[in-house]
Amino acid sequence: MMKSQAQYRRFRSLLIANRGEIAVRVIRTASAMGLRTVAVYSEADRDAMHVALADEAVLLGPARARDSYLNIARVIEAARQSGAEAVHPGYGFLSENAEFAQACADAGLVFVGPTAEMMIAMGSKSGSKMLMEKAGVPLVPGYHGEAQDEATLTNAADKIGFPVLVKASAGGGGRGMRVVRSAGELAGAITSAKREAKAAFGDDRMLIEKFVDNPRHIEVQVIGDSHGNLLSLFERECTLQRRHQKVIEEAPSPTLDGAGREAVCTAARKAAAAVNYVGAGTIEFVSNGKDVFFIEMNTRLQVEHPVTELITGIDLVEWQLRVAFGEKLPLTQDQIKLNGHAIEARVYAENPHKNFMPSVGRIKTWRMPEASSGLRIDAGYREGDAVSPHYDAMLAKMIAWAPNRDAAIERLNRGLEESDVRGIVTNIPFLSALVTHPAVRANTIDTGFIERELKNLTPAPMAPGDLELCAAATAILVQESRAVFAEPNSPWRTAGWMPVGRRQRAFVFRHAQGTGQEICLHYGNGPAKWSIGEREFAFTFSTTADGGFDLTLDGMKSHIFAVIEGHELYLRTKNGRFDLHWVDPFGGETEEQVGEDKIVAPLPGTVVALLAEEGAMLEKGAPILTLEVMKMEQTLRAPFAGVLKVIKCKVGDIVGEGVELAEIEPLAS
Repeated sequence: MMKSQAQYRRFRSLLIANRGEIAVRVIRTASAMGLRTVAVYSEADRDAMHVALADEAVLLGPARARDSYLNIARVIEAARQSGAEAVHPGYGFLSENAEFAQACADAGLVFVGPTAEMMIAMGSKSGSKMLMEKAGVPLVPGYHGEAQDEATLTNAADKIGFPVLVKASAGGGGRGMRVVRSAGELAGAITSAKREAKAAFGDDRMLIEKFVDNPRHIEVQVIGDSHGNLLSLFERECTLQRRHQKVIEEAPSPTLDGAGREAVCTAARKAAAAVNYVGAGTIEFVSNGKDVFFIEMNTRLQVEHPVTELITGIDLVEWQLRVAFGEKLPLTQDQIKLNGHAIEARVYAENPHKNFMPSVGRIKTWRMPEASSGLRIDAGYREGDAVSPHYDAMLAKMIAWAPNRDAAIERLNRGLEESDVRGIVTNIPFLSALVTHPAVRANTIDTGFIERELKNLTPAPMAPGDLELCAAATAILVQESRAVFAEPNSPWRTAGWMPVGRRQRAFVFRHAQGTGQEICLHYGNGPAKWSIGEREFAFTFSTTADGGFDLTLDGMKSHIFAVIEGHELYLRTKNGRFDLHWVDPFGGETEEQVGEDKIVAPLPGTVVALLAEEGAMLEKGAPILTLEVMKMEQTLRAPFAGVLKVIKCKVGDIVGEGVELAEIEPLAS
């Protein structure tokens, strides 16, 4: 099964068949190696960051992925149009599609990855488990057969014993995956998982495994060349997950000792060797705390590959390209050394306070700390970019390195605390709460940790204190002073100009709890002061180069970062993040809300299932319908007990944000 050396050759131009962060990441390494880079894009991504960075870019088609990034013929044609000699698939989309790998080969393009045969062997979760069983790699008990009828799957689940994991054979990223704890839940879980898998991967085949309670997720990075060399680059711990999608990853695993590390890396090399693997890939294992079991192989680069790069000093994309050139791997196994600890957080456009609903819109503020020797930012977006509902919601990855785990966590948290992305909602505060949680610090976690601790990880917004109220009002003064000083004839530009007498100005701010708090500015003769009730604060402020300002209250200086969007104020102070509403008596505020009896689409999406019938009596929280949004299913539920009066959509409808989908009549009290 080894790929012939003739299928590898040195090339000078590379098409990146992807978008977002991974396209940007590949473009940067390829450019540094002197390659001409070609981006592809959909109509939704015309102004995207990866398009701007590439030497050339080719339009694939409409926004929907199946009409653009998943259109094999169009990607191959884009390579022909641009004169690209090789294709890097990134991760997701077509990266593990054997048909695409073969189409590249048939078109005379170098595919930067394994052969179609290797993908077929290892890309199928069912097929790879059979292969691993023959190779003696430990497996979780399960059903990996070809028969997919309901009776066969039901019998398999009964034989394995609940709880079981229903899982898409062609899947990844948690899509098409359901935990089933009783026989009564099985049929619905299979139907839902099949539908999600078909939409995401075009393949609805399922496998069923014994669900390991309180598991840990450990994976090993491997890479092979066409000369028979196969290496492991240590392991990663990916236990912190939500909905089977990784949130935080680190390397090396804090769970394993030296002997455990050697054992799992040996098993990974054994698994990859079973298909004479060439290219970068990841062998994934689940652990019950004592034993490890093979789950699957991802025949591509992983999202979390930067943590491996930081502890080894190896650029995995560079190595992928050198393997594709037909070169030998630059190092041998004993030359690869583990140095320090790295941890990564995935920054998503999603709202943790609304069940992690994806957030779409235009990024109005993008502020992240400068990359340094111990902090790396891999981003696919910039200020001004639009976040589309058509693709995965990941915006960036923040990766920290330090000599030890505690220091790496501290560095990552500091980076998160210094990050501000506005215009959309992100999970940055959630990530900060997660990495500072005592159980995460102590490594007493499992893959269900986030779900169990979700309430503690998403606390209600804090009420603003004196510092925040003073900062909010000062932020308005800063904004107004910038506008005034932009006018060349403004009297404020004359040193010492001030209205006669002592004056005051009141500001009222409302926070999430809905209560208004007043703060007054006193100015004129004498120093300016803020007052909150009976408390007074002498203050000064000065703007800073980072776009924020320093506020000194009664001699105590604090750095403030603020964003004002109309009457909405976002503040970051030493006490955390705060969202306030400025109640401006001259602002002409109006608010329109859809009635609570209306079920509306929270984001653009596709109706994939109706779960209740008109006239049905619904309990609070009862499922009504399911939308597919950003490749994930979102179930809309009854906000209160009532009668489902009308359903205003059907399966297959593509609906926009705010469109009314159903109406509920509350039960008479």
